[in-house]
Formats: sequence, structure tokens, C-alpha cells
Amino acid sequence: MKPSLSVMTVGVRDLEVTYAFYTSRLGWEAAQYVPEEVIFYQVGHGLLLAFFRRDHLAAEAGPMGEAGAAPVTLGHNVASPAEVDAVLAEAAAAGGSISAPGTQMSWGGYSGYFTDPDGYRWEVCYNPGLSVDEKGNVTLDVAEVMEPLEADPGPAGAMSGQPG
Repeated sequence: MKPSLSVMTVGVRDLEVTYAFYTSRLGWEAAQYVPEEVIFYQVGHGLLLAFFRRDHLAAEAGPMGEAGAAPVTLGHNVASPAEVDAVLAEAAAAGGSISAPGTQMSWGGYSGYFTDPDGYRWEVCYNPGLSVDEKGNVTLDVAEVMEPLEADPGPAGAMSGQPG
């Protein structure tokens, strides 16, 4: 089998809550939306992220554990540490919760995490060694360890999901 991933499907409790979070609040454009069934978002070159009603997914694929039971995160890479913080703030303002604020990492990058309404954790990451070419191939070079950045918490509560 050739290594390939074209669709990542995750089960959700309430498809309409998921649709509102990603489409209405975060501004994502659905590639396809079948109410009460599934939402597809184009998330990269040749990659769709599908949110499927958990009960329908279990009926189709067999019983599954609860969200958060599997050690899985979804990754969103950005161009700078400041953009990590901006995306985390945007997710918090949209109703997500910050599970880890942006932090300088020992391997040279900068990342933080937010959790969506179903408990899926998104890592928002600046990785100076990651690049994607025009064919969609990801290259990962070893990044040099960077000096720690001063954390800018922004407006009070902006990173905690709490009103400021």
C-alpha cells in the first residue's frame, strides 16, 4: 500500500455546533455540508477534514471511544510565533478553549493548543523547518533551537477563552 492520506474523519456529537464553530465563527468554507450527517473542509493540498456525526460513524465503521480518549491532535502550521498567538485568540473568541498557550519549544518552534466544542485538540504551530512545495509534499528540516520569546498575553483573558 502506498502511503497516502486524503481524508481525516473525526466523529462529533452535534454536527450543527461543529458547523457553526468552524464555518460561522472561524470562517472556514465547507467543501460539502450534508446537514445532520457530515461536513468536509479542504484543509490542505489533497487533504479533506471530515466531521461526521459520531453515531453515524459508529454505525458505519463500528464502535469508537469517546473524543479525547485517543492521543490525537490536529496540526495547523503558521508562519510565525505571533500568528500562533493570533490563531489561538481567534479560536478562543469563536468559542474554543485554550488548552495550552503559545510557548517556545525546545526544538526551535513555537506552539499552543486549542480545543474545539467536541474536545478535539488543535496544535497551532510555527515550525521554522516545515515547508510545503507546490505538489503538496511536506519537508521537515531540523530547526535550530531559538532563544525563548517574551510571551505577550494580549488583552486580559484573550488566551483563556474568558471574556476580557
